[in-house]
Amino acid sequence: MYLNGQMIFHDRHFADHMVSEVPVQIYFGRQHSDIGFIEYYGKEFVKVNNIFYSRRQFTFVSRPGY
Repeated sequence: MYLNGQMIFHDRHFADHMVSEVPVQIYFGRQHSDIGFIEYYGKEFVKVNNIFYSRRQFTFVSRPGY
């Protein structure tokens, strides 16, 4: 499906991770912000661990097997 460390950014990527319960790691610039499962995604935000992250400000990375 997705490689460990692969950046995700399309709606399809977020949907796949949410349905398959594959964790994502979230970065703000180069700094780690959070890791967890996608609870919700929309055009502007992704919800992980009950926190909404802006898709414009944060980078989302696939972490299968975490």
